[in-house]
This record gives sequence, C-alpha cells and structure tokens, in this order.
Amino acid sequence: MAKAVVMPKLGLTMTEGRIEKWFIGEGEAVAAGDKLFEVTTDKLTNEVEAAESGILRKILVPAGESAECLKPIAVIGAADEDISEFVGGAAAPAAEEAPAAAAEKPAEKAPEKAVGGRVLASPAAKKLAAEKGIDLSDVEGTGPKGRITEEDVERYAAQPKTKASPMAEKIAEKNGVALDSVAHDGGRVMKQDVMNHIAASEAQDKAQAQEERVAMSPMRRVISQRMLQSWTASPAVTYDIGVDITNLKALKGSFGDVKITYTDFLVKILSKVLLEFPLLNCSIDGNELVYKRYVNIGVAVAVDSGLLVPVVKDAHIKGLAAISSEIKSMAADARSNALTPDKLSGGTFTVTNLGMYGIESFSPIINQPEVAILGVNAIKEELSLKNGEVVAVPMLKLSLTADHRAVDGAVAAEFLRKLKQYAENPYQLLL
Repeated sequence: MAKAVVMPKLGLTMTEGRIEKWFIGEGEAVAAGDKLFEVTTDKLTNEVEAAESGILRKILVPAGESAECLKPIAVIGAADEDISEFVGGAAAPAAEEAPAAAAEKPAEKAPEKAVGGRVLASPAAKKLAAEKGIDLSDVEGTGPKGRITEEDVERYAAQPKTKASPMAEKIAEKNGVALDSVAHDGGRVMKQDVMNHIAASEAQDKAQAQEERVAMSPMRRVISQRMLQSWTASPAVTYDIGVDITNLKALKGSFGDVKITYTDFLVKILSKVLLEFPLLNCSIDGNELVYKRYVNIGVAVAVDSGLLVPVVKDAHIKGLAAISSEIKSMAADARSNALTPDKLSGGTFTVTNLGMYGIESFSPIINQPEVAILGVNAIKEELSLKNGEVVAVPMLKLSLTADHRAVDGAVAAEFLRKLKQYAENPYQLLL
C-alpha cells in the first residue's frame, strides 16, 4: 500500500523544513533505513531515512523548497500502484512513466527564427540545419517563393563566415579559435587580432583558475541572512570593560578535577545580573518591549560549517555544575550534528568567546530577537599597582554589544559594572 512521506518534526519548535537534497530519484527503489533526503531546519541539517520500502513514486516537494511539518513531501509505493489520492490525479505505474514522458516529449526542431513571418524551408533543409546548428533565418533560399532547400544550407555551411588573412586562418586553426569570435576592426581578421584573442582567452582562463565558486551551505545561508537582518535592524553599540579575574582564577582552580570554564562562570554570573537589568534580557516586538522573567543564555559554538548557538534554558535557577555540564553536552552535540531545533531556540541573551584565539576586542553581532550579546576576549597579564607594589594581574576584557533602541549607554555601562563586580568577587554569588 502506498504511503506518504511527510516532513518530520525534529523538535518542539520546528514548524517547517527545507529539502536540500533527495538521495533517491523518482522511480528508483528504496529500502527502509536508506538515506532518503536531507532537510534543513533553522541552522541544522539532518539526513532522514526512509521508513518504508518500495519505489519512490513521486516527489511532491523538490529540493530547494520548504514544507510544513507533517505535510506530505513524497510518495513510496509499488510500481503498479495507483497513487492518485496523494498527487491529486491519476498516476500511471512507475514502469510506464518513463516511456510516457518520452512519448510526450516534442520532436526536436531546427533552430528557426521568424523575422516578419515564418521561415520557409524543406524538411531536409531543416534537418541539416539542426545538425549543423545553423539559424535558417540567416540562409538565403533559392527554391519557390524563397523556400530554403538542402543545397542552400550546404552552400551556407561551406562558405567562410569571416574573412581573414592566410596567416590569421593558420594560427586560428592551429589554436582551435573560431574566426567569427575574434574581435577585429570590421575588415579582415589579421594575425594580430587572433594573437590578441588568444592572449585574452589565456588571461581569462588563468583568472578563472585562481577563483572558485562554491554554493553556500544551508547553515551558511541561514547565518548570512540572520547576520544581515540583525545588522540592518539593530542600531548596535559595543562597550568594552576590563575585569581583574585574580579571584575568579583562584576559584576556578579550587575545583580540582572538575573542569569549570570561564564561560561557565560567566553564564552563571550573567544569569543573576540579567535579572537585575531586565532591559538587557528583553526583546523588541514592534513598538513594545517584551520583558523576560527568566534567563535563557545561548552559548556560541563554532562548527566546521559555521556557528551554532545552543541555549541553556532557565540558567537563573541552575547551579554552576549543572550549567557547566549542559554547556559541554550541547557543544558536543553541536559538533556531531546531534542538536535538535529546540536546543537552538528561546534564547534571551548570548555569549560568544573568541579568547582562545587570542582576540583582545571585537564587536559581536546581536542574535535576534535578543537585544544584547557578550563577547569574551583573551586573558592578558597586565601590570597593576596593588598595596604599593607592581604586580602582574590577569585581565579579561568583555565586549558587550547592545541594541540602542532598548538599551541606552548608561544602562549598558551599569550592567557591565555589575558584571565586573561579580566576576572580580565571585564569592558574592554564594550570598
């Protein structure tokens, strides 16, 4: 019995998916468990396996198009089965589809070009013109009423189309150059004209060899669209602040074998500070500010094909150990393409860390519809005067980008000052 293949719902928040590729073509056999198609949802790309065995009778949603979740996108059935209920009309058996399509294909016609009326030509002339790629409108007919004969076509094909000097013809023939493609002054094609044409072609081939055009991956297309959307939608301002992490570094080292990262600490600190500064945790909807009474922090993860931002949900009610474990788990899932769309949605604030690359300052782009994002930079030793002595201090620079529609400079500055206070005195988190 024929079965409809539907767009899978790969997460609670997924509403539609885009077909990127069909691994099986119409009329081909497929077995349950075979890779059937590739679907993109948000920034994730997943390969979907066939649940049924049979013939892929009809693809209802071609590659490059989208469909809502649980809507039919293809039909799998037996070769001689009626699938009209799925395609909205009678469908011939799969075995007969190819011959039928071939029978319906119109016969190939000679390339005629009517100018002021239909070009008159004999069937033999049309056939010969099609074989030689000759436009019949360029041929002068000598038959009755100007009808083009086979001899007319042969005569046209034999005559030189472009006049050229003997040396130009020789060089063109040796290098496989069509004389009618060579630019010249309107008279004969000369030797230098052919040499110039060859030199230009070689230069173009060399330039093309040094360039490569590659289609963007589905993930890169989504990133491109969203970065452009954010850049044009948000009047963003970036604020930098230096943080002395002497105490945070000591606390980090006190956990022994338990690996807690600076990002883990920052997510925990942010989960507290964001509740104190709700404007940094809100979103904009038209002319309204949407305040969030919860904190969902996205943590950017670099993967081979781009960037994913899995979200730590309800970070404000989770302990440091739970936050750390969740970040590590989601980062591993991101790199193995095992994240679900639910893990990428619902963020209220984002953290992105480039410190491991030695970056000392940058302006991260806001992850819409959020209004702020925190960039984490490299830790640098700086000299500082403490208790009358010059000492080396580990300094961490933080870069906050905020949407000025919701967050004024003074609010952003106060937010960073509070963040700095907790980062420099992390034991206050225990109070």
